[in-house]
Amino acid sequence: MDHKESFLQYLKIEKRYSPHTVRSYINDLDQFGNHLILHDLSGRAEDVVYHDIRAWIVSLIEYGYSPVSIHRKISSLRVFYRYLRKEGFTNNDPLEKVVLPKMKKRLPVFVKEGLLDRLLDDYDFGTDFNGVRNRTIIEMLYLTGMRRSELTGLRDSDVDIPEATVKVTGKRNKQRIIPLLKPFTLRLEEYVRARDIQFPDLKADWFFLGNKGNKLYDKYVYNIVKKYLSIVTTIEKRSPHILRHTFATHMLNNGADLNSIKEFLGHANLSATQIYTHNSFEKLRRIYKQAHPRA
Repeated sequence: MDHKESFLQYLKIEKRYSPHTVRSYINDLDQFGNHLILHDLSGRAEDVVYHDIRAWIVSLIEYGYSPVSIHRKISSLRVFYRYLRKEGFTNNDPLEKVVLPKMKKRLPVFVKEGLLDRLLDDYDFGTDFNGVRNRTIIEMLYLTGMRRSELTGLRDSDVDIPEATVKVTGKRNKQRIIPLLKPFTLRLEEYVRARDIQFPDLKADWFFLGNKGNKLYDKYVYNIVKKYLSIVTTIEKRSPHILRHTFATHMLNNGADLNSIKEFLGHANLSATQIYTHNSFEKLRRIYKQAHPRA
């Protein structure tokens, strides 16, 4: 599609989206462009009409794409056309009347309270560098709610052990300060000592390191979390993001207000945080059914 390259620069420079997010936008635009070519339609953005979008949605459904994936792809097109109108390339908005397939509300999956305590308090991770690091990673994710990419991006200067804080760089390079529990700072000191013994001559300043002194990559962290969560839970998803959901749900269940959780998670608006209230409501519903004499 035309104007794709300038849109790419807009996402990178003005919006400061991550490379992964930019890649998703471009892939969605390329897929829609290929759909237009396949059906001998014009690839010029101003020539696209509502029926072209609708036909693409129908083909995505036929190919087995989920409503979530379709919503994301149409969202990419909306952002693209919003950009085109903003820059004066077109007045066209072919998505104005588009109706999307309904999505089922999926509640965040989380680990039940007490199970992570059992893992962190009772399981023997070992005293070597790998064991100390792996335990520290699990605890850092659960105690702060940070994203996996935020954890791998931590530098030594971001972790202030004496002040018991960690500076996290989130989406669009927005930074937030998260307090740390004092007992956890002892764990961090133990990890730093183990790391410095393991890699005494290392010059890199990444806080968490892999087995060869390199920066941790996402899949490595995923494998660590999956391995240890498998010890205490049988939930299907056992990813770093599950620890983020678990942090938010446990905080809410134990009295934290929604705005505070929003700040911890680095959400841009409250609507993204409100999904965790559904889990708390389900807990209230169970208590109500068990306790009320008319239930």
